[in-house]
Amino acid sequence: MSVPLVCLGVSHKTAPLPVRERLALSEERQTELLLRVGAAPAEALLVSTCNRVELYRVGTGESLLAELRAELAALGGEEALVHAYVHRGEAALLHLFRVASSLDSMVVGEPQILGQVKDALQLAQRVGSARGELARVFGAAFAAAKRVRTETEVGRAATSMASAAVQLASKIFGGLAGKTVLLVGAGEMSELAGRHLVSAGAAKLLVTNRTEERAVELARALGGEAMPFQELDRALRPADVVVCTTASPEPVLTRELVAGTLRARRHRPLFLVDLAVPRDVDPEVNSLDSVYAYDIDDIQKVVAENAALRADAAARAEALVAEDVARFLRERAVRDGVPVLAQLRARAEAIRKAELERALANLPTPLTEAQAEVVAAMTSAIVNKVLHQPTMKLRTVAPAGTVHPLADAVAELFGLDPSARRTGSGES
Repeated sequence: MSVPLVCLGVSHKTAPLPVRERLALSEERQTELLLRVGAAPAEALLVSTCNRVELYRVGTGESLLAELRAELAALGGEEALVHAYVHRGEAALLHLFRVASSLDSMVVGEPQILGQVKDALQLAQRVGSARGELARVFGAAFAAAKRVRTETEVGRAATSMASAAVQLASKIFGGLAGKTVLLVGAGEMSELAGRHLVSAGAAKLLVTNRTEERAVELARALGGEAMPFQELDRALRPADVVVCTTASPEPVLTRELVAGTLRARRHRPLFLVDLAVPRDVDPEVNSLDSVYAYDIDDIQKVVAENAALRADAAARAEALVAEDVARFLRERAVRDGVPVLAQLRARAEAIRKAELERALANLPTPLTEAQAEVVAAMTSAIVNKVLHQPTMKLRTVAPAGTVHPLADAVAELFGLDPSARRTGSGES
């Protein structure tokens, strides 16, 4: 395979929330996992967010994927494997570039995922499980994500999870004017939700967090009031909307806790938005009268309604990602000392671009920019798939720095530079 990369994971697209909850690991457990699967000569990295858990591994041998599947089953049970997906080689590379560029996110274009993937690389590097190859692969993914954010509108068209939650709350109450909001948790997501709620007209903002300092800091920034976490029941009484974003392994709002506040609330409607994984709100809370609880999968439905607004920008972003994957593969071929492959890919890319330009110019009705980008992405994908098998074969029979009749044949058949027939000729 052109890139010895394997990705095994689950996401909001393939696994229900209860399965994703079981795979949420503390940093300590993430470190233990990386030490197991990333021991030299292999490399490994774990991306773990509310909406996805993905293990990336570089190495050789048939056991590469089997070991990852065993780890996933140990963490989330056999059910996790039922919902898992696998990407190898160039497909894994494309998937990673799309993830980093927020094209595979629940909210296409949301900015948080890039920071989360960067954090995943930093942890793997601290542990020592991400070294040469993975660092290069992820560095290229970050560059692609930056290009997508700079050259397209996909980020500016995004609806964040926080804003979608506020949109849902506004719909239920017919507006948030005069409402009291409680933020349980004081991280980035909570701050984002708080700003949206204030902008939507919330009259009073309360903040509670296990670390009191952070609650006070966020309350001050948003013009709200900090409440002691130990008095969560008291904080619930005046609230109309509660947004939960903690990293607690167990529910923070239990049925018993919420039920105990209903009499003091005189059964005023209580709207709970749970943006945490594992969930902060016990699902049993929904059985209480006048209480309406929504988890992160419920919010996805609101996000989907806004998907059309991001479609054109996403199409342009997909084309850019396909280009960057092709560029990374060409550069890798040269770096690994396989100039015959580099020349072959360069020749195919030149033909692709020329034929694409000719076809677009001959159309009786010009395509829109978004449509042209989709066609360009398709042609890039065709080139990559056609060259995949020859690339694999050449890497197998002609290691860098050697001469092989097959490399000679490729150079002869495609009219490449004769100096390229040696699979390694000193290029860096």
